[in-house]
Amino acid sequence: MRKIAICGLSNRAFGMFIEPILSHYSAANKIVGLLDADERRVSLCKEKFPQLTDVANFSSNQFDFMIEETGADTVIVASRDDTHVDYILQALKHDLHVITEKPMVTKAADARRVMEAEEKSAGKVTVTFNYRYNPYHRKIKELILDGKIGRVTSVDLNWYIDTYHGASYFKRWNRDRESSGGLSVHKSTHHFDLVNWWVDQLPVEVFAYGALNYYGKDGELNPSPKDGRFCGTCSEQLDCQYYMRWTNRRNNVNVKDDHIQSNENDQNYTNYRPDMCIFDHEIDIEDTYVATVKYDKGAFLSYSINFSLPYEGYRLAINGTKGRIETTEFHEPSRVPFPIPEQTIDYFPLFGSKEVIHVVKSDGGHGGGDPILQEDLFLGVDPTRPYEILAGSKAGAYSIALGEGVWRSSKSNQPIQIDDLLKNPVTS
Repeated sequence: MRKIAICGLSNRAFGMFIEPILSHYSAANKIVGLLDADERRVSLCKEKFPQLTDVANFSSNQFDFMIEETGADTVIVASRDDTHVDYILQALKHDLHVITEKPMVTKAADARRVMEAEEKSAGKVTVTFNYRYNPYHRKIKELILDGKIGRVTSVDLNWYIDTYHGASYFKRWNRDRESSGGLSVHKSTHHFDLVNWWVDQLPVEVFAYGALNYYGKDGELNPSPKDGRFCGTCSEQLDCQYYMRWTNRRNNVNVKDDHIQSNENDQNYTNYRPDMCIFDHEIDIEDTYVATVKYDKGAFLSYSINFSLPYEGYRLAINGTKGRIETTEFHEPSRVPFPIPEQTIDYFPLFGSKEVIHVVKSDGGHGGGDPILQEDLFLGVDPTRPYEILAGSKAGAYSIALGEGVWRSSKSNQPIQIDDLLKNPVTS
C-alpha cells in the first residue's frame, strides 16, 4: 500500500489526484496527510471528500513532521508553482517518490537543484505532463517512432488561448513572474515538453520576442486606468469587453474553466480572489510570444502563443526527411463561436498520397489524457506500451529552462543558451 501526502490543496489537487485516488485507486494507494498554508483549503478538502475527514493535516512549515507522523512514501505536489521546489527538495531529502504538477519548478536554477538532489536521493521525481497522454499526441509520437516522416527537421506549433481562459491567468497569481515564472514557464512548458518528447531531442538555443499586448495597465480595452478592481464588484463591468464577452447584464452565463470561481461574498480560500482586474499596473509578465528553438540533433522549432484570441486550440506541423504531419485542434468547443471540424491527423509522405488518420478518442480531462496518466501514476506504468511517456526531472528541467530562455531572450534581445541556464543559472 502506497502512502501519499498531498502538498497543496488546490483545485487541481482535488480533481487530478485526490478524486481519482479515492474513486479508482484506493486498493493500492492511501492518502495519509494533507498539507497547505491555508486552513480553509483543508476544510474545503474534507468537506468535498468525507473519506479524508480523519486524515491528519499539516501547515506548510510542518513537512518533516508530516512525514514522521504519517510514514508517507510518496508526495504529490500541487501547490502554487513557486513553492514546488521546496516540497520536492524536502521530499528527496527523505528519499520519497515525488509526483509534481507542471511546471516542476519556476526557474532553471531550481530545476538544477532538483536534479542534483535527485542524484543523491533514493527517491525520484515524476512530472505530470498530461498533454503527452492525449490520444492525438500519442498517435503523433507513434508515427514519428514508426519512421513515417523520417528524421524530424522542423516543427511549427502555434498555440491559441481564448479571451476567457487567457484572461484568467491575469486575474490570479500567475500574473506575477516571481510566483509563476511567467506564462512561458507556467503554460508553455506543456508545449515545450510535448515537442521535446515528440522529436526526442534536447533544446540548446532559443531566440524569442515577447510582449504584453492585451492586459496590464496599457491594455487598449481597459475601461479606465484604475487599480484594485475585482470583476465581481467592479462598477465598470458593462464597459469591459472581456467581462461582457462571457457574461451578460443578468450575470447568469456559465462557461467551463478549470479554475475556481469566486466573488466578494463567496471567498473559497483565505485572502485569495481569482477575479483581480486584468488591467492592473502590477502585472509583470507577457501575453504574446514568438520563439525559434534549435535542438541538439538538428531540428528547429517555430513556436508562438497568444493569450487573447477569439477561440482556443493549436495548429501543428512536423516536417521530416520523409514527410510531414499536420493537425489542428479546437479546445473547449462550447466556447468556439462557429462550427468546427473534427480533429484528424494528416500524414503527407514526401512522395505519395496523403493519409487522413481518425484517432480513437478517450474520455476524461485534457482530451482523454488525464485518466491514462493517472493509471500510470497509481497502478504503475503500462508494461505493454512500447515507448516511454511518463516524464522525469530531466524533462521537467529542459521544459522550464526553455520557458525561462524565452522570456529572458525577449527581455535581452539576445539568443539564450539552454545549458547556460541549467549549468550556470541566472539568479536575477
